[in-house]
Amino acid sequence: MFNIKNLSPNQVAAITALAISILAGLADFIFIHNWIISLTSFAVLFGMSYFLIRYFLERFIYRKIKLIYKFIYQTKASKREEFYYKNILPQKGIDEVREDVEKWAEQRKEEIESLKQNEQFRKEFLQNLSHEFKTPIFAIQGYVDTLLSGALNNPEVNRKFLENASRNIERLANLVGDLDEISKLETGTQPLHKTEFIIQDLISEVYESLSLKAAKAHIYTIFKKGCESPPVTVYADKEKIRQVLINLIHNSIKYGKSGGEIEASIYRLDGERILIEISDDGHGIAEEHLPRIFERFYRTDLARSRKEGGSGLGLAICKHIIEAHGQNIHVRSKVDVGTTFGFTLDAKEK
Repeated sequence: MFNIKNLSPNQVAAITALAISILAGLADFIFIHNWIISLTSFAVLFGMSYFLIRYFLERFIYRKIKLIYKFIYQTKASKREEFYYKNILPQKGIDEVREDVEKWAEQRKEEIESLKQNEQFRKEFLQNLSHEFKTPIFAIQGYVDTLLSGALNNPEVNRKFLENASRNIERLANLVGDLDEISKLETGTQPLHKTEFIIQDLISEVYESLSLKAAKAHIYTIFKKGCESPPVTVYADKEKIRQVLINLIHNSIKYGKSGGEIEASIYRLDGERILIEISDDGHGIAEEHLPRIFERFYRTDLARSRKEGGSGLGLAICKHIIEAHGQNIHVRSKVDVGTTFGFTLDAKEK
């Protein structure tokens, strides 16, 4: 039984031709009383009506629909697409065509929304980039202008101003270096040098390198019970993963609570991947910030973050490094409870 709401042109042509032919055949039989002539008239009229109706439907309706499909795909039709237009498209009902167009419109709507969102992110990125560069540049300019205006000859201030200018130059150099590294990671021009190493040993080395900062903040660095052994070997770029761990642990020190802890956990997932997590019991991150935490220059607390220093690119670099390894990085956090950053790495190469 046909679904009259979803008939193809061939079905419409056949039903219409059948109706016309039956009426004509009945009329012939009523007036002529010869069933052979009536059947012949029915058959001839059905064939002619069917092909004429189908021809005009395809010509005047599906030529327009074909143009709609070409507009949707916005390309010169390939041989495969021409076969589709000629043989498959005419078999579709109008409702199926409508569904295709609605699906295309929904996809375009999603793309437009994504473009709008990306444009907003681009504007924010440029605004943040401008601010990050202007801050040290204006500070350097101020110190140099003051020195040139006479302070250079004042031994009580000239060294202090030069040291402050030097710190801002170092901040500017670090910012440029971080941007350059992200660019290389994005374009794949910075190759990975993968080796096998024990992840607990690398975490211990990073703990040691940041021990003075942690002690100053009265924060303790530990391994989760049971994760310090047995040794877990991963296959990755050791120095790049060191950078990831330094950024994550340094963040936990900056935003941790005095007397708190930073805890490292290591888990075997499926025999092929290792999950590493760095957790703290610090201030935490509000839920609305979590989806954007890995964006360049995105800061959850602008005033406090800039006061703490840093380029605002640390987490973005972590994300690019882990993704360059073909792995994933994630974050879980709750305000006044703490934050956990986790990432996966390949297990020991077989």
